[in-house]
Amino acid sequence: MTIRDVAAAAHTSAATVSKVMNGSGSISQATIDRVEQVMRELGYHPNARARNFARQSTRTILFLTMLGKNAGFHNPHMFEIMSGMEEAVAKKGYLLCVKSISAEQACEFVEKIFDSKEADGLVLHASVVSPALDELVTVKAIPHIVIGNPDFPSHFSWIDIDNRLGGELAAKHLLKCGYRSLAFLGGRSEDRISGHRLEGVLSVLNEHDVLIPKGNLRQGDSDCDSGYARTEELLKQRELPDAVICANNYIAYGCVMALREHQIRIPEEMGVITFDEYPLSRILKPMLTVVDIDVFDMGYQTGKCILSKIRKPNLTVRYYSTLPSVLERESTRKIVQ
Repeated sequence: MTIRDVAAAAHTSAATVSKVMNGSGSISQATIDRVEQVMRELGYHPNARARNFARQSTRTILFLTMLGKNAGFHNPHMFEIMSGMEEAVAKKGYLLCVKSISAEQACEFVEKIFDSKEADGLVLHASVVSPALDELVTVKAIPHIVIGNPDFPSHFSWIDIDNRLGGELAAKHLLKCGYRSLAFLGGRSEDRISGHRLEGVLSVLNEHDVLIPKGNLRQGDSDCDSGYARTEELLKQRELPDAVICANNYIAYGCVMALREHQIRIPEEMGVITFDEYPLSRILKPMLTVVDIDVFDMGYQTGKCILSKIRKPNLTVRYYSTLPSVLERESTRKIVQ
């Protein structure tokens, strides 16, 4: 069975059948349905390796990141990002291949893969990029996209979430609700996501002449234990805030546990807002108000970007994807003035 047999049975040309198989957008849906129906009836399965060899393409996208044991707990967004990417590239007949690797190993691996033409495009998580890898993909003109804005000057194309805007939205929401004395529980100084969210919070508060007292800004590890410990420190102060902004779900979990132990009612005595819809915001009681970020969509946009880079290797992509939004729940309330 050949492509010409399919074309004859579908009353179309072999070129049209080829476009249907390659996902071309120039073919009508009626023609696509007819060709696919004929392929099923005839049991036609194109030889993917032969097609890829003919067009000098592997139809494979390589995604490099750092995984390891318990990666789903340490970085719960990673799977959603990968799911979004896979959906985008699969629509165009590409396979997403995931490789866990360190920044130190990435250069040698990428050079080997692309010298042997085992992949068409490269997606990099920001945790594995380096100046050396930046130079490599630039010199070899490797189609690529980085998830996250690199923290050093580079030629990389990248896509990221606007965490500063997320911080702005959190602060604006609390001010709109009537809260005036705010606290921020964040990660360590090297935690860029937490830092950008804090920048957004402070920019809004400065506009409204609202200050976060020095004791209300607490930083530590980005986990539940640290959230609990930082909240304990906060509650030892003479003047307590009336709302707390937590830089992530894990910090928020620890914060809520500490407030419960001290019998501080949420939101009656203290409001709580955090970032991201999962993994913990829905299971806490009261359910937490969150600044939500659609990381699946971020992955989907990344997939579309790398396909564009494969078609146009000189295309530069640098922008923020997926604007955050506030999902108001029970942990914040309107204060009657």
